[in-house]
Amino acid sequence: MIEEKTKNIERVMKILEKYYSSKRRTTLNRMKQEKKDAFKILISCLLSLRTRDETTEKVVKKLFSQVNKPKDILKLPIKKLEKLIYSSGYYKNKARTIKHVSKIILEKFKGKVPSEKNKLLEIKGIGPKTANVVLNFAFNKLVIPVDVNVHRVSNRLGWVKTKTAEKTEKELEKILPKKYWKELNALFILHGKNICQPISPLCSICPVSKYCPKIDVKKSR
Repeated sequence: MIEEKTKNIERVMKILEKYYSSKRRTTLNRMKQEKKDAFKILISCLLSLRTRDETTEKVVKKLFSQVNKPKDILKLPIKKLEKLIYSSGYYKNKARTIKHVSKIILEKFKGKVPSEKNKLLEIKGIGPKTANVVLNFAFNKLVIPVDVNVHRVSNRLGWVKTKTAEKTEKELEKILPKKYWKELNALFILHGKNICQPISPLCSICPVSKYCPKIDVKKSR
């Protein structure tokens, strides 16, 4: 049973890696490949929450055309920060979070984003998924960032049977070959947004449909 699941994982990952070429990867994934700036990756992750990737990319470029470091964020008036990130949605909450995170990084960690998960989680506003994104994309550490897309797709594929993203992370660590840990997040986010959507997924055009038991899918297209 475990051997068959491993074979299924290998098949699915190889197909998705080919289907979603590097040109179509997420903003954070491209930032990882271009330049590993831990602070910019962290702030970009906070901005990406509940936001379309193309919007995140525009907002990130706009923000980082004016700021580069935590001290720059702190110098920026809150109203101006809100205006810069307005189109990302929930801009007031995000602006407050970004201000707070920048303040703690500057005061507690001397302006450097910590590379340990426990230290990242000490900062209010940074959850397990964001911490893992930073560790993975900025520090090249073997972790699995799990958002709603990774959680949903993993369960539909039958790889895990979990109720929370935190439990999904732990279960994936047991079965997913480590060579896929760094790419899973980007691939499953793209797949979850484009095809394996929350309601009525596009199973008819899914490249891994024949390997998916479509668990809990009540209606598909």
